[in-house]
Amino acid sequence: MITIATWNVNSIKARLPHVLRWLREFAPDIALLQETKTVDDAFPRMEIEAEGYRVRAHGQKTYNGVAVLSKGDIEVVQEGLPGDADDQQARYLEVDTLGLRAACIYLPNGNPAPGDKYDYKLRWMDRLYARTRELLKSEKPFVLGGDYNVIPEEGDVYDPKGWRDDALYRLQSRKALRRIATLGLTDAFRALNRETGRYTWWDYRGGGWQKDMGVRIDHLLLSPQAADRLSACEIDRTPRGWEKPSDHTPVWCRLDD
Repeated sequence: MITIATWNVNSIKARLPHVLRWLREFAPDIALLQETKTVDDAFPRMEIEAEGYRVRAHGQKTYNGVAVLSKGDIEVVQEGLPGDADDQQARYLEVDTLGLRAACIYLPNGNPAPGDKYDYKLRWMDRLYARTRELLKSEKPFVLGGDYNVIPEEGDVYDPKGWRDDALYRLQSRKALRRIATLGLTDAFRALNRETGRYTWWDYRGGGWQKDMGVRIDHLLLSPQAADRLSACEIDRTPRGWEKPSDHTPVWCRLDD
C-alpha cells in the first residue's frame, strides 16, 4: 500500500514548519510539492531528510519550483516538461520511486486571459498531453500529481459564473485538461467522491477560507494500472487552517499492493 500526496506549499521556506509537521502527522510515502520558490541548493533537504524522506528538487529563484519527497530511493527521469527547449520555468519533475513513475506538476496559471500567459498555459498543456501519451505506452503505473491550475467542472468552483473568464475555468482550459484525461487517466478524487463543493485552494483575500469560497485545482491523475489499485482519495483541509498557511491544501490517494 502506497500513499501519494500533492501540495502546493507556496514557498518551502515560508511553509517549512507546516511541511515538517504534516510529514510527521500524515506521513505520506510520496509527497509532490509545488511552488517551492527556491533554487535547488537552498532547498531544506537536511530538515526533510531528518523526517525519513529522500528529496529531489527542480527549482528556480523566487518563482515556480517542484520537488518530490519519498520514503524510498528516487531516480530522476525528467527535469522539465519535454517539448520546448527554451522553456526554463521549473514546473515539472518526473521520477521513479517505490515502484511507481510519479510526475510533479505545477501547470501555468495563465492569467490574464486571453494573452501571452494564457497562450503559454495552453502550449504547456499540449506538451503535457504529448508526454502523457508517451508514458501510457509503457503500460506501467504512474501518477501525474500537482497544481494543475484548472477547475475541471462546475461543481469544483464556488461561483462558476464569476470565474467563467478566468484562465483556470475558461472553456479552453477545461477542454485541454479533458483531452489529457481522456487518453485513459483517472481523476483519483472524482473516481471516489462525487460530492461537489470540495476545494483545494482558497484565496487569502476576502475571507475565502472562512467562507469556503474555493476551487478544486490540485489533482492526482492516475494511469489505468495505478487506477486499478486506487482504494482511497481525500482532500486534507487541516493544513489550510494552520497559522500562516499555504493557500492550497494537500490532496492524497492510496494505492493498494
